[in-house]
Amino acid sequence: MFAWRDDDAGLVRAFTDRHDGVSGAPFAGLNLGAHVGDDPSAVAANRDRLQEALGLPTVWADQVHGSEVVQVTRAVLDGSRTETGAVGTGDAMVTDLPGLALGVLVADCTPVLVHDAAGPLVGVAHAGRPGMVAGVALRLVEAMRDLGARDLRATVGPSVCGRCYEVPDEMRSAAAQVAPVSAAITWTGTPAIDVASGVVDQLQGAGVPVEWVPGCAREDEALYSYRRDGRTGRFAGVIGRSA
Repeated sequence: MFAWRDDDAGLVRAFTDRHDGVSGAPFAGLNLGAHVGDDPSAVAANRDRLQEALGLPTVWADQVHGSEVVQVTRAVLDGSRTETGAVGTGDAMVTDLPGLALGVLVADCTPVLVHDAAGPLVGVAHAGRPGMVAGVALRLVEAMRDLGARDLRATVGPSVCGRCYEVPDEMRSAAAQVAPVSAAITWTGTPAIDVASGVVDQLQGAGVPVEWVPGCAREDEALYSYRRDGRTGRFAGVIGRSA
């Protein structure tokens, strides 16, 4: 179920894999995405399994490859949900509510977890190429600091690596204008983007220390990868405080 997990002083951080789920082919495992055509009852069962393993209820947003940040308050939790069960639309979420986890869905994109070591705030961001270019991780950092965060730390999870993310040269150039370190070359010498490197550079440039969990989604079959499989499921990054 977990490709990586760390529990420390009530803070839970994790990145899931595709093991221990009930979804059938082509999702084959612990698909947590409710928007990919999987049986809704299977997705619900997978999400229940994750919540049980975490010991925390988990909330999701409808992601659109943008940079909007959803603040998850008690009123938002008590409000209506979208067709996918999401609390809102955006590619980042932040909350100071204890006993709750935030989840971000990926299948090649970079999952980002952020917490305030000096306070209750936690956040997540979904940083694909458009999100990295739009600065979604930086928008999350800004939102958390506006809410009073004083000592932010980030955890960046597995995603498609630069060797496996081939793009047209003009797309690489556009990304490099925002984050020069994201310019990469594939195994075969063609233009590529290393989104995670760009995100890590953005976070460090904003004064946020980063723990980077290694792994390439396309190379590791335990992770979902749209680049590798086309129609596929979603794994997740999750963060929350138990108290």
